[in-house]
Amino acid sequence: MKRFCILTLALCISFVLAIPAPYAAADMAKKLNDVLVQAPANMFWQVEAAEVSKWLRAGKTDFLLVDTRPNPAEYAQGHMPGAIQIPVQSILKPENLKKLPKNKKVILYCVTGQTQNLPVIVLRALGYDAYTLAFGMSAWMKGYYGAQLMQGAVAGAKYLVVK
Repeated sequence: MKRFCILTLALCISFVLAIPAPYAAADMAKKLNDVLVQAPANMFWQVEAAEVSKWLRAGKTDFLLVDTRPNPAEYAQGHMPGAIQIPVQSILKPENLKKLPKNKKVILYCVTGQTQNLPVIVLRALGYDAYTLAFGMSAWMKGYYGAQLMQGAVAGAKYLVVK
């Protein structure tokens, strides 16, 4: 009888502990969906380089620039004024999330504006006021190699589009 009670108790505890996992996943999916639904009305949370430049010249301090380029060497070669560097592949690590203020705009940028878009939805779902810099460093720095990559892609575009 004692063994039966212990097994029953263990089974009940494991069942109770197993229930939150699906609900947690559904809750996170709902949060992400809620953010995605708002994206078009918010211009996908993009900020233009000219706007950021104006904020910097005005001495605004209500935002943080985050260089998300995957290679830290790129940050060392040049970055936006006041930016911190957190590679895109590690931005969601707890120690890096602690570096991001929830009471300021967090503006992510990368080479061409593509990789920075990966974490912005998750950051917004986590409660950060996250944005991306439209076209990344390519919009910030004249002659930046990212712009050359984009121009090459456009010049090579020749694939079929169907209607």
